[in-house]
Amino acid sequence: MTKSTRPASELTDDEFAAEFREWLDANLVGEFAEIKGVGGPGSEHEFFPQRLAWERHMAAAGWTCVGWPVEHGGRGASLSQQVRFHEEYAKADAPARVSHLGETLLGPTLIAHGTQEQKDRFLPKIVDVSELWAQGYSEPGAGSDLANVATTAELREDGRWHINGQKVWTSLAHLSQWAFVVARTEEGTSRHKGLSFLLVPLDQPGVEIRPIQQLTGTSEFNEVFFDDAVTDASMIVGERGEGWKVAMTLLEFERGVSTLGQQVGFARELEQITGMARANGSADVPAVREAITRAWIGLKVIRAHALRTLAERDATGGNASAAKLLWANWHRDLGELAMLVQGAESLTGPTETSEGAPNDLRDPEHVELALWQRLFLFTRSDTIYGGSNEIQRNIISERVLGLPREARPS
Repeated sequence: MTKSTRPASELTDDEFAAEFREWLDANLVGEFAEIKGVGGPGSEHEFFPQRLAWERHMAAAGWTCVGWPVEHGGRGASLSQQVRFHEEYAKADAPARVSHLGETLLGPTLIAHGTQEQKDRFLPKIVDVSELWAQGYSEPGAGSDLANVATTAELREDGRWHINGQKVWTSLAHLSQWAFVVARTEEGTSRHKGLSFLLVPLDQPGVEIRPIQQLTGTSEFNEVFFDDAVTDASMIVGERGEGWKVAMTLLEFERGVSTLGQQVGFARELEQITGMARANGSADVPAVREAITRAWIGLKVIRAHALRTLAERDATGGNASAAKLLWANWHRDLGELAMLVQGAESLTGPTETSEGAPNDLRDPEHVELALWQRLFLFTRSDTIYGGSNEIQRNIISERVLGLPREARPS
């Protein structure tokens, strides 16, 4: 396979998109044809080994980390080229990426704040997808209120950080080799002060990973327990006790250009639901027609907002919070629309066959039913993860509109 090494700066946006589109057409075939459209939130269990092989195939051709600087293994793609990249990927119905957290979150954070040794050690393995990363932010008492982190890390005489505590809702930790962890390193501190950003290997005796079964029956989230887990003293990103700044840098990357590709996926889901409504006659019901129309308008609003604000540096967080509210509520409502279109059948779950295998593995009608039920169930979490709706509204009201702060316990 020929690797595309031509810097993106030498290509127009149309040329860059065309090159990637041609590559996708030529490579999403054969062994990779069966994984079109699989994976993603609520479906991360689907064909994981094949999706990992696909992403390494992309890496060998130079199609991972395209927005990274060339000197760090990327293509140096501009913002508009990155938007086209994600849109072409979604239009091709390519499988959900498995190295999202490393490529779009940790990698850019290391480029911004990491030491040269950290960049040399970790960035190449993110580019070639030989190491996968999990995000150790949320805790039982520090979900949307991330500053309430209680996990501790102590630098001892053996030259290692010793970590104790618990993280929760840790996506794909059971499939990852490393986690970036926010921990409290300065005794006696609270809230945003005294936190540090650590890189922690997960394959060690002091780490226990317990998958959490979700409403969908799948387990892509995990609890992670640190019992005197260790990482080398050099595995701190940024200054000691200044991890909040690093953590916030990472969150800026979390809602970046990949959201445009996400919206292409949303559009495909809406198109499928609309087709289902036409096929079963529910499109003739006024309430259904109105709901579909509102969904179409809402998706246009989400895209317009994303394109308008993507290049802006918004120190208040208002644009990012507004975007999260828009797409999370829209996607939750789309799950409800899917149930409305299916009618009474949406209440019937897959049953066991006489051979003991779920019908949804055999019967095309049950496959479709399970798909939309899973969408409905999983999208309940869209308004919670990545900052709950309540937190996003507080950010907008306090930091953008200048309203009085919400009353907090003293």
